[in-house]
Amino acid sequence: MLQHVFLCQNILLMNYKALAKELYDMIYSGQLLEGFEKFYHEDVVMEEVGEEPRIGKSANRAYEEKFVASVKEIHGGGIDAITSDEENAITMVESWMDVTFKDDTRVMLRQVAVAKWDGAMIRQEKFYHK
Repeated sequence: MLQHVFLCQNILLMNYKALAKELYDMIYSGQLLEGFEKFYHEDVVMEEVGEEPRIGKSANRAYEEKFVASVKEIHGGGIDAITSDEENAITMVESWMDVTFKDDTRVMLRQVAVAKWDGAMIRQEKFYHK
């Protein structure tokens, strides 16, 4: 994590864009749950637009575990765009994933995730799906 922290005029600054990139690198290398453990705050609130927010790391971990368990194969995935508001600790990632679920349904998942960071951990995240 040291590569994501900079000391500038005695002020500690995080590089949130680099943290988000590291998280997505983990996701696309098959380490979604490990990335979740590393980068999500205990009090995280996650929300799919149009659904009730999931509150707390435990509830969100269960959601992520259910997703992983439903996947038969990931054919690819990546980041189309990534940006950050470093001053306000916000990242925005447009990404895609080509997935076959265990019921043999193959879909292209596309989303934009807007994350609000607290230090090196995501405290709030909202997903906009296409």
